Amino acid sequence: MTSILIADDHVEMAHLLADRLAEHDWTCSVVDSGASAIAALATARDLVITDLRMGDIDGLDVIDAAHKVDPELPVIVMTAFGGIDSAIEAMRRGAYHYVVKPVRLEELVLHAQRALDQRRLRRENQVLRAAAREGLEAMVGRSEAMRSLYALIERVALSPASVLIRGESGTGKELVARAIHATGPRRGHAFQAINCTALPEALLESELFGHTRGAFTGATSARAGVFVEASGGTLFLDEIGDMAPALQAKLLRVLQDGEVRAVGSDESRTVDVRIIAATHQDLEQRVSAGQFRADLFYRLNVVPIQIPPLRKRVEDLPLLAEHFLATARRRNPHSLVQRIAPRAIAALADYSWPGNVREVENLIERGVVMGTKPELDLEDIQALLPAAATTDGFAIGRATHATLREVEEEYIAWVLARCDNNKQRAAEVLGIDPSTLHRRIKRS
Repeated sequence: MTSILIADDHVEMAHLLADRLAEHDWTCSVVDSGASAIAALATARDLVITDLRMGDIDGLDVIDAAHKVDPELPVIVMTAFGGIDSAIEAMRRGAYHYVVKPVRLEELVLHAQRALDQRRLRRENQVLRAAAREGLEAMVGRSEAMRSLYALIERVALSPASVLIRGESGTGKELVARAIHATGPRRGHAFQAINCTALPEALLESELFGHTRGAFTGATSARAGVFVEASGGTLFLDEIGDMAPALQAKLLRVLQDGEVRAVGSDESRTVDVRIIAATHQDLEQRVSAGQFRADLFYRLNVVPIQIPPLRKRVEDLPLLAEHFLATARRRNPHSLVQRIAPRAIAALADYSWPGNVREVENLIERGVVMGTKPELDLEDIQALLPAAATTDGFAIGRATHATLREVEEEYIAWVLARCDNNKQRAAEVLGIDPSTLHRRIKRS
């Protein structure tokens, strides 16, 4: 039950307000002095609404006392003295909001609802973090889909079986891999991650399996490779679907034999590594097309995990927005932005989020960096969304039939234009790696 404390030496006004707030099923207590308000803080409260001028102990003292009891307790200040100095001082002391008498009840109810909603979201975030086991705390969400994912991670973490994580770009595949490692018995050993699309084939082979000195031009010293470095721990192979066929064969041998041979070496080394792979591609289709080895697919796909796209769990958006706001504020301590308006958070659900959680994180951080006032409002969020969110849909610019390659080229050009030619953002929208986008652009 929500508990609100109202402090005002005009008791009739306080009771009128209490009656209005009670219509929302909030329990209200009324006191007529600052001293009584401070004493009443011994009982747990969710919100304090206090008059500013109340004799020897005023509303500023109530703010200080409330935050000693609970630093996160929101306090709304009312006063008939609308001077800017008192408003500044109240906000400096940590008031959530400041309203001038005569108070408009509907306006105050709205501020109370916003304060309570933000407090609830913070509490849910805290409960989620406290309840989550080590390794899950970096993941945010309380939707049914995410709760099922947390339970699956905890079961999978105890097994040595290979895991194949699937999901669109930006859904947090590496976070899931790290959570599996950190929750399981290998957490005391290394976690190594490598992106199979980020390096050319020859360099990726060296990174994975190591090389001897002089194995190739530029190999001035030996390198162990991430399989050896991760021995006893976990190796995360991101975007495994893009691995070259020759490397697929060599990876399969490591999975079968538990031994790795460095480039240029005649000797094998035994390794004990748990493999977690990830992809946003349809590997079954790539197997059918002869682009991915079927035997390697079955070796990797012992335990499949599917991460839902953000559009399938929009109920997690408020928690994600609050989480990324706090993270961005820590990285940008001089930012003026302190909160996001509830209507702005609600509007996030109207966007499809093709870049998923990563796109939310980037948008919130842009808002914190560029914000010029304490609250990001609806207009601020709308201005931060990519142009593709508000412009007309994609259409083939020709009357005749087009080849699949021509359609792909036109769609890439369309997305780039609506992302102001920002290739990183366009890659997020397209759901592909930036290096893949660069190759597609060169090909066209």
